[in-house]
Amino acid sequence: MKKIGFIGLGLMGKPMAKNLIKAGFSLTVNSRSRAPVDELVALGAREAATPKDVAANCDVVITMVPDSPDVEKVALGENGLVAAKKQGLIHIDMSTISPIATQRIAEIEKQNGMAMLDAPVSGGTVGAEGGTLSIMVGGDESAFNACAEIFAAMGKKITYMGASGAGQTTKACNQIMTGGIYAVMSEALVLAAKSGLDPAKVVEVLVGGAARCWALEVRAPKILKRELNPGFKASMQLKDLRIVGETAHAVGVSTPMTALAREMYEAMVIAGDGDLDNSAVVTVWERMAGVVVKGKS
Repeated sequence: MKKIGFIGLGLMGKPMAKNLIKAGFSLTVNSRSRAPVDELVALGAREAATPKDVAANCDVVITMVPDSPDVEKVALGENGLVAAKKQGLIHIDMSTISPIATQRIAEIEKQNGMAMLDAPVSGGTVGAEGGTLSIMVGGDESAFNACAEIFAAMGKKITYMGASGAGQTTKACNQIMTGGIYAVMSEALVLAAKSGLDPAKVVEVLVGGAARCWALEVRAPKILKRELNPGFKASMQLKDLRIVGETAHAVGVSTPMTALAREMYEAMVIAGDGDLDNSAVVTVWERMAGVVVKGKS
């Protein structure tokens, strides 16, 4: 069984790493925060001081960090993965970053005898904890096939999408849908509340018809209860929608609806609510309308 390295033990990375340990993989971890490292070591993982050290002792290294510059530093920095000069190392980046940055990093790693897979995920912390993530993968297909058991320990729906960058482009499409759905759901809920309707009853009606979707079924009830703690932070949703803009510009596609959603998330983050759940973008509409969406007691 392959020796796995895991770099980035945040809201998503920590439960994903735990599932690898549960599946019986030998795990070496590295993260900026001390507490999750200690937690994983207590479960049997080994700690490495730098990404270079992780790479030197593993067959596959998974990264789950916030943005493109973070992946570049981990992969290409002075003490990064490439510096280990580990021929045959597979780097699985499960962060959500720019497809353009992904292709650049993948090419440099290839020149150094490594293979990179871009494998962003969807499913939030619930999916990460339950091992039910949807994983979309780009990169060398033989490397993808070699990592099948690793992906299976973390996800339920694993799909090979094509060449390097294809996974990240698929995730960009996912984030277009996620941001847009939460935006239009917010408008509907605020209109209902401002009109004197019971938003909970409106949700019941919408879930039973053509508007039915995961956001209405799972997140709307939490909004009504004002449970806005993050499964996926709004600040990260904003980052992802910026990636969508960059990706769309690179291939010559106009995304005006996504631009509107991005501006609403921008307003949310400026208001200091970036650490709330991405569904909490409803608060932007609430401030504009002077109403709070919540269930009636």
